[in-house]
Amino acid sequence: IVILRSDVRSRWRMALFILAIAALLTATSGLSIADDDKPASRPQSPEPQSPKPEAPKNTYKQNVPGSTATIEMVRIPPVKPDRPALWFSTTEITWDAYDVFVFGVEGKKTPPPKRKADAITRPSKPYIPPDRGFGHDGYPAISMSFHGAQQFCRWLSVETGQRYRLATEEEWEHACRAGATTAFSFGDDAKQLDAHGWYWDNAKEKTHPVGKKKANRWGLFDMHGNVAEWCVDKDQKPIVRGGSYLDDPKDLRADARRRQSKGWNASDPQLPKSKWWLADCPFVGFRIVREATPADDKPNDTPKKKPTEESSDKPTTRKE
Repeated sequence: IVILRSDVRSRWRMALFILAIAALLTATSGLSIADDDKPASRPQSPEPQSPKPEAPKNTYKQNVPGSTATIEMVRIPPVKPDRPALWFSTTEITWDAYDVFVFGVEGKKTPPPKRKADAITRPSKPYIPPDRGFGHDGYPAISMSFHGAQQFCRWLSVETGQRYRLATEEEWEHACRAGATTAFSFGDDAKQLDAHGWYWDNAKEKTHPVGKKKANRWGLFDMHGNVAEWCVDKDQKPIVRGGSYLDDPKDLRADARRRQSKGWNASDPQLPKSKWWLADCPFVGFRIVREATPADDKPNDTPKKKPTEESSDKPTTRKE
């Protein structure tokens, strides 16, 4: 019995020795005994990645029909969360665009018969150079009445299929501040105004080409100065915002506002006085706005004129 127990112990020791040797060989070779029976694994090909959705457009250029003029638009956040975002023209409307409306240089053909006569009248021709010799191409259009600014928006809407309009006071101040709560979009220090706008101290009593000063944080130029801008107040009446090249810094604040006075058209010799032009108001212009729509977020899609048929009920344009 003693001999048998000794023999069993020897066999166990031998087995443990063999297992230890096998473990040592496995560790040094980087292979396991079980690996010998496994088929070689194939490298896995990466899973196809779905394309990332394109971010909504933040800018686009609106072509002025029948001309080479364009109006650059930028999207800004909504005034309140339950309202749509807004598209603002980055600058005041220039003569390049307004001339097309005034002089009808887009070369439209005579409208086909059986169209409704809900026509958009064009402005009467100004009896004095409306740019006052300040400059024309690239300069802000000036001296138009509130009615003239509104009619331009209506005309452009008909021509493009988009709903352009003047900004409300609330929208304009929201766009001017660009999130700021200070006197100006860049802070409270009026000494910095020279870099952001044209006013009495630096404009030399004249307008200047648009977009030459620093934009605010939302990409809007000339919100302080150059020309004041027609807006609509809460009662749907005309109001002017932004100040002009003739104003002091206090009148260029984001909250500054001004009503039209009789003096703005005092020297007009016409009777009745023009409803399109203000003879003594070479310091007021405007910019345009429209509300964003779901169609604006479609990739590679810019706002286009809605297709119409020859028998469409679309209003036509005629000269007054």
